Amino acid sequence: MAWTSRTRRRTGILAAVATVVASVAVGATTGAQAATSEGLLCQTDPQQTFSLTARSGYVTTPDGNSIYMWGYGMSSGRFQLPGPVLCVTAGSPVTVILHNTLPEATSILFPGQKGVKANGNPAQPQFVTDTTGTTSSLTSLVQAAPADSGSVTYTFTAGSPGTYLYSSGTDVTKQQQMGLYGALVVRPATAAGQVNDRADSAFSPQHEYVYLLSEIDPEVHLAVERSQPVDWASYNARYYLINGRSMPDTLAPNNASWLPNQPYGALVHIKPWDPVSNPLPAVIRYLNAGRVNYPFHPHGSDERVVNKDGHALQGTGSTAPQDLSYLKYDIDVMPGQTVDALMDWRDVEHWDALTNPIPTELPVITDQLLVGADTWFSESPYLGKQGTYPSNITVNNQCGEYYHVAHSHALQQATNYGAAFGGMMTVFRIDPPAGCPAS
Repeated sequence: MAWTSRTRRRTGILAAVATVVASVAVGATTGAQAATSEGLLCQTDPQQTFSLTARSGYVTTPDGNSIYMWGYGMSSGRFQLPGPVLCVTAGSPVTVILHNTLPEATSILFPGQKGVKANGNPAQPQFVTDTTGTTSSLTSLVQAAPADSGSVTYTFTAGSPGTYLYSSGTDVTKQQQMGLYGALVVRPATAAGQVNDRADSAFSPQHEYVYLLSEIDPEVHLAVERSQPVDWASYNARYYLINGRSMPDTLAPNNASWLPNQPYGALVHIKPWDPVSNPLPAVIRYLNAGRVNYPFHPHGSDERVVNKDGHALQGTGSTAPQDLSYLKYDIDVMPGQTVDALMDWRDVEHWDALTNPIPTELPVITDQLLVGADTWFSESPYLGKQGTYPSNITVNNQCGEYYHVAHSHALQQATNYGAAFGGMMTVFRIDPPAGCPAS
């Protein structure tokens, strides 16, 4: 059974990297998610009304573990991790109805949104007074849906354009660790293809990605599943996730059949920047739903940080605010923080085997040790070119495309229960300008 599971994963991952990136419409199918194997899956509604249900379920890890979780899912759907990506428009009313099937009360916080109401009343901390009437204890940061079929309705007007984390405001340490979190994307009212209201934040609508970063201590989840107390003093994260998955599952397509409760992949798939044919960058929306800082580190390209916590990085000038965005090779995402970054890949050196050859030659094939990771390399350093592999080697590279690893630079976070080359890791795929297969 374990072998079968690994085989399915490998087959799905090959399918993911073999797929030419599908179009991701800004503003997905009304009331649903756009059908695309890569990139952002947006949950939208013409009235910006969403019905979520807090449920329990299980997620799987690449080493064969199955972990009990809690999560938000669409009420018409099933348990999922993380919660749906809710896409709304700045300045418009939003309604989120939370239904609770869990054995304890739960809620949703919407950091960065102003004037949030719960069942028509201002959203605010909740307290309970002891039997003496003299001491009050905090029970939730916001009004909650009672356990076992309770509900609560939150309303607010969507704030400034950008990315926001939504998560439980009840027993936060426990419930957020259990998986009660998701992403809220607020789009500009007049320019949906921009991160914020600045024209220089425009991105390619077909290349929009969410990286919701988190971690799991399986001992916590086992205690909750068994209705036992949690020993937080012994907390030790063992799995690190991007969108609810660990490497190599991060490379699998959206809605992979063998990951029914983990619908979101994390493969970035682009072509080289070109001022005419490909002028707009991709956007990667980073969110941290974990307990510690995640220093996310993509190889091969800087990224331009344009937003933090739903606010454009700019000065305060009234007519032409100063651009305060910056290039960064390691994106530090702190607990609860969101970071929006524009990313493109530029062929700076213009290496060409005939006109501009790389001065260092590859070792001959007999002097190379070819392992699984090497088969993503085309045996040619030139984009769009393929070399020769021994006939007994399965080659995953299709047309000379490049693969750049992207991972947490805190290397223990790039493991699955201590096993390296896992965890909070994925790849960026760069296709030749003509596409793949090259023509």
